[in-house]
Amino acid sequence: MEAQRITFALTDTSAGFEATPERVRLGDLASFSSDVATFLRGEDKEVDTNALEVAVRKGSLAIETAPLLIAPNLYRDLRALLGGELLDSLDAKRREVMERWQKTSRSSKQVSYRISAPFLGQSIEVNAQTDFHADDADQWVQVERYVRGEIQDLGGATKSNAHIKLPDGRTLKVTTERDVLRNDTVNRLYKLAMLRIKAEYNVLTRELRNAQLVEFVEHASTVDEEALSRLTRRGAAAWKDVPNATAWVDELRGDKP
Repeated sequence: MEAQRITFALTDTSAGFEATPERVRLGDLASFSSDVATFLRGEDKEVDTNALEVAVRKGSLAIETAPLLIAPNLYRDLRALLGGELLDSLDAKRREVMERWQKTSRSSKQVSYRISAPFLGQSIEVNAQTDFHADDADQWVQVERYVRGEIQDLGGATKSNAHIKLPDGRTLKVTTERDVLRNDTVNRLYKLAMLRIKAEYNVLTRELRNAQLVEFVEHASTVDEEALSRLTRRGAAAWKDVPNATAWVDELRGDKP
């Protein structure tokens, strides 16, 4: 496929005037630009948005990229959006943007979005009448759990949070109250820590989102030899009259030899 220009357009009259390149609220421009960059990059960051040149067009407010040649996953996802409103097959980051745009359009009928490119044939529209969603969108449940990982970042100028590198390599962002960090006397940066968090958990994808720190949990990394010996002695005394422990357990389970 030849290089393609992709245009992302925002139509917004919620401020009492139409957002255009000549007049737009700074916050709206910043959030729209951030969403466009996130959508283009995707989870695998196949588009370098820092170096990408764009043009700001009317439309009402539109961002048009320079021609993009090598972005197969981006092109695949755009075709998928044109083919239907289910988001399950989409890159995770692009799916988040589409869900956010759909939610915004539903809550304010004065806001809508459009994505267009020559190879699509027609535009992808997101507005109050569309229904872009994922089948597992309602599979989020509130949980409280313990997570262990390396503290990569702690604090924040406006919002206090922690970035935790999990054992599988993923990074989990955990928001927290400032007092929790202020009152913590342990230097945890770049160290392994155990945290108790509240979060939303997707029962299908096993993802965590909107995680909030409840507390740091101290845990011993060494074995208490005396306590282990005490438990071993108790176990030996409890099982002394059982000649074959394996057979006894099998019998309890109803297993027959």
